Amino acid sequence: HGSVRLQVVVGAENNSGHRKVSIHSRPDPDPATATNTEPPWTCHATGLLTVDNTTRPPAPTGDWPPPADAHEVEVDRVYESLSASGFGYGPVFQGLKRAWHRGDEIFAEVELPEQQRSDAAGFTLHPALLDAAFQPMLCDVAGGRDGGVPLPSSWSGLRVHATGATALRVHWSGVGSGAVSLTATDEAGQSVVTVDAVTVRAVPAEELHRAGRGPAQESLFQIEWRGVPLTAVTDEPAPDAWVFLGDPGRAADTRTHDDLGALIRALDDGEDVPSVVVAPFEPAPHAEEEAAERAHAATARALALVGAWLSEERLASSRLLVVTRGAVPRDDEDLRDLAHSGVWGLLRSAQTENPGRFVLVDTGGEAVGSGRLAGALATGEPQLLLRGDRVFVPRLTRVPAAAVHTAAALPPPLGSDGTVLLTGATGALGARLARHLVTGHGARNLLLVSRRGRQAEGACELAAELRALGARVTIAACDVADRAQVAGLLAGVAEDSPLTAVVHAAGALADGVVSSMTPDQLATVLRPKVDAAWNLYTQTKDLGLSAFVLYSSAAGLLGGAGQANYAAANTFLDALAHHARRQGVPAVSLAWGLWGDADGMTGHLGEDDRRRLARGGLAPLSDAEALRLLDCAVHLDRAVLAPVRWDTAALREQGESMPALLRDLVRVTVRRGAAHGGTAGGADGDSGPSGLVRRLSALTGAERRGALVDLVRAETSAVLGHTDRQAVGPDRAFKELGFDSLTAVELRNRLGAATGLRLPAALVFDHPTAVAVASYLHSVLFPREGATGPGEADAEEAEIRRLLTTIPLSRFRQAGVMETLLNLAAADYEGTTEPVETIDTMDAEDLLRLAAANLSD
Repeated sequence: HGSVRLQVVVGAENNSGHRKVSIHSRPDPDPATATNTEPPWTCHATGLLTVDNTTRPPAPTGDWPPPADAHEVEVDRVYESLSASGFGYGPVFQGLKRAWHRGDEIFAEVELPEQQRSDAAGFTLHPALLDAAFQPMLCDVAGGRDGGVPLPSSWSGLRVHATGATALRVHWSGVGSGAVSLTATDEAGQSVVTVDAVTVRAVPAEELHRAGRGPAQESLFQIEWRGVPLTAVTDEPAPDAWVFLGDPGRAADTRTHDDLGALIRALDDGEDVPSVVVAPFEPAPHAEEEAAERAHAATARALALVGAWLSEERLASSRLLVVTRGAVPRDDEDLRDLAHSGVWGLLRSAQTENPGRFVLVDTGGEAVGSGRLAGALATGEPQLLLRGDRVFVPRLTRVPAAAVHTAAALPPPLGSDGTVLLTGATGALGARLARHLVTGHGARNLLLVSRRGRQAEGACELAAELRALGARVTIAACDVADRAQVAGLLAGVAEDSPLTAVVHAAGALADGVVSSMTPDQLATVLRPKVDAAWNLYTQTKDLGLSAFVLYSSAAGLLGGAGQANYAAANTFLDALAHHARRQGVPAVSLAWGLWGDADGMTGHLGEDDRRRLARGGLAPLSDAEALRLLDCAVHLDRAVLAPVRWDTAALREQGESMPALLRDLVRVTVRRGAAHGGTAGGADGDSGPSGLVRRLSALTGAERRGALVDLVRAETSAVLGHTDRQAVGPDRAFKELGFDSLTAVELRNRLGAATGLRLPAALVFDHPTAVAVASYLHSVLFPREGATGPGEADAEEAEIRRLLTTIPLSRFRQAGVMETLLNLAAADYEGTTEPVETIDTMDAEDLLRLAAANLSD
C-alpha cells in the first residue's frame, strides 16, 4: 500500500553503559493526496544496546549435517503454505533451504538469494538472513497445524560475532517458558550470531491479515451482537427493590408508579428507595409519515426522564433500566419501533457521562417478564438485546478483510449520467465530498443543497470549480427538514438526468451535558438530521436510487459526552438505514469518527475537546483516508458502518473504564487506582479502588489527605492534558484552570473509577479546588477521623454510613429520630473552638453524615 518511512533511534549512553534503541515506521504520504496532517509514527520495537566485551565463542563441535536421529522436514512448499496462513514472504526473504527436528531442537540451513549476496558486506548481519534463520520455527504452521503463527516477541542476549555472512547453519534449542536459544555459524563452522533467549508468541492468522490492510481495511467497523449467558430466565415477579414506571399491567405485588414524579412523591412520603427503576418506552400504532414527529416526542421524553433522574440525589445509588421494544435491530430483524431508536443514542451519552446509572434493554416485539430483565441486568452489561431466552450485547468489530478487498476493487457507484443530491453541500465537509464525487466517482450532475444556497460563503466559487472539472452543477436553497420544500426541490430535477443517488451530510450542533440540556437544544440538532433524512427517504424511496448515504457519527454508537442530542439524531439515522434496506433502498449510514482538519463538523472543537477525544481513543482520519473509506463502504451490503481510526494504545490506557462496545478491539488491562497519584500509587496486585483504600488505610490521616490531593491533582492534569501535575496547584480553583461542564464530568468519572465511589454530579462545582475535592473524598472513604491504620476503616461500617446519607429527612421524622440526630450533631461541637451555630450552615447531607459518624462512636 505504498512506501514506508523507517526510523531507528539510538539514545545517549546511561550510567550503566546502555543505550536505548527504538524502531519506528509510518506510511509515506502519497503526494497526490498529501495533506498538512502527517501520519503518526508507530513504534515496533524497543531495546537496550551495550558494548559486548565477551570473546568470540569457539566453533561448535560436531559435523554438519545434523545428527542422524534428527528428522528432516520438507521445505519445498513452505512459503506457499505460509502465504495461505497470512504470512507472505517476498523473494529476498525466501532463504530457508533445509530443516531438521529433534525433540525441542531445530537445525536448518539458510542462505541469501544469489542477487543479494553482493550486498551482505554492507550489513553487520543481513536482515533477510537473520529472518531466514527464524523461519524453521514456522514449518509446523506450513504443515497445517493450528494455533497461529509463532513470531518472536522479545529477544535477549543477541550478539553478532562476524560480519558479511551470506549463509548460516542454524541450531535452535528450547530454554523453557516458551523461549528458545539460537546459535548460527557460517559454512566454515565459525560463530556468526548467538541469542541467549527468544520469547515466541503465536499470532492468530486474522491479526496477520489485519497487519497488511490499508486504511479502508483497518478503519472500517461494524456492530456485532454477541450472545452472552443469561443467568436467570424466569417469569417470577420483580425483586421487592424494583419499581416499574407507567406499567399498570404488572402483577399486583409489583411496585408501580405512573411516572418518575410519582415515585419521587412516594419517596417524600417514606417509601423505600428502589435499587432498580424500570422505564418502558412502548411502541404505539402510527402512520409512517409520523415517524420523525414521534422521534422528537420520544427523545424529548427521554431527556426529561434523564434530567429528573440525575437531579434526585436519593436515587444516586439506583439504576434506571430503560426498556424499548423493537427500536434496535439485530442482524436482519425488522425494525418495529423506529421512533424510539433515538432514545438509545441519548441514553448512551447519559451512560458515558454518568457511569453505572443507566442500563438499556431492547426486547424486540415482545413483552418480557421481570425474571428475564433481572437476568439481563445481572450480566453487568450497559446495553443489551433480549430475544426470547437469549441475550445479546454490542461489540464493534472490523469488517472482514475479504469483504473490504472485494468492495475496494469495485468502481464507485455514485457516478452516472443521473443527478446526485448532496445536502450540507456548501460547508467545508460537503465541499470536499462534492469535489470527490466529480473526481473520484465521475458524477456529472450535482444538486448541491443547503439552507442558504448560493448565498452561502464560497458557494459560487465551489460551483465554478466543479464546472471546470466537467460537472453540471445546481446550487439550491432548501430547508430539507421541511417536507414541502423537499417536494419542490425534487420536482425541479431535470428529466434528462433523473435523481440516482442521495448523500445527506447536513447537520447541526448544540452541545451540552445531558443533565442541563434543554428541549430547544435537542430540537435544534434533531431537525436537520432526523426530519431531513426522513423527508429525503420517504420522497425518494420509489425512484430506484443506486445509493442512499447518510452521514452519521460514532457519537451515536459510543454515546458522546456532551452530545446526547447529536447521539440521538445519529442513532435515528442508523436505524433509518436499516429500515430503508428492509424496504429495498440501498441505504447505508456512516457513523464517522474524527476528521483531521479543523473545520466542518469538527471545527468547533478546541484543543481541550480534541485532547479529550484522543484520550477516548479517537484518532483523526485525513480527508484522503475518509474519502477512500466512503468509496469502500457504499459497496458493502451493510446498513451501518463506522469509518473510525482508533488509537489502540489510548484504548488500553482506559482499562476497565473502556466502553463495553470497544472491548473486542484491544485486550483490557485493569486501570490502577491512583496510577498517577504519587503516594496513592501501588504495586501490581494492589490496583483498583479496593487497593487504593487499603493503601490509604495504612497511612496517617495527614498522609491520606496528601495522597488524595496528589490523586486529584494527577487526574486533573490528565483531564487538562498536562504532563506535570505541578501545573495544577492544590488550592487553585478548577474554574480558573479552565474547567467547563464536560471537563468536570470527566474528572468526576475518573475519580469515581479510581476510588470506586459514585460521586455527585456537582462534585467539582461544590468542591472547587483539588484540596476541597480530596477532603470530600476523605470524608466519604474514612468518615471516622481516627482511622489511621489497617483494619480501622471497616468497609461494612463505611457502607452503612453511606446508606444513611441517602435516607430522606422525612423518614427520620417519621421514625422519631430527628431530635436525637440534632442533639448528637450539637453535642459533637461541645468543648470545641467551633461555635455551635455553624450547624445552621450545613445542608442535609452534611448533617446526616455528621450524625452517622457520631452514632458509630
